Amino acid sequence: MKIGIIITQTNPETVWNTFRLANFALAQGDEVKIFLVGEGVEYESGSSEKFNIQEQATEFLKSDKANIMACGTCLKLRKQEETNTCPMSTMKDLYALVNECDKILTF
Repeated sequence: MKIGIIITQTNPETVWNTFRLANFALAQGDEVKIFLVGEGVEYESGSSEKFNIQEQATEFLKSDKANIMACGTCLKLRKQEETNTCPMSTMKDLYALVNECDKILTF
């Protein structure tokens, strides 16, 4: 199954659990794409000892069935550079994700 996940917020517990779900889905053999939009592009700032988002994101990206994309406009609005765990993408990429995935989840 192809799963698309859209993250729109920075709540550390929610983002951490989202990546945990994404990693679980990968372990089940699914393909998972994550798109960060709005505040979601700032998700890395919420990583902590209690909610180690960075660890989950790094584990996620180890799979060849995983992909993270981030809204370029949202990054620019926040004067934020793209990173390996937050690469710049476009609305065209978000549309493609929605169009090609079997399931879409939004957090």
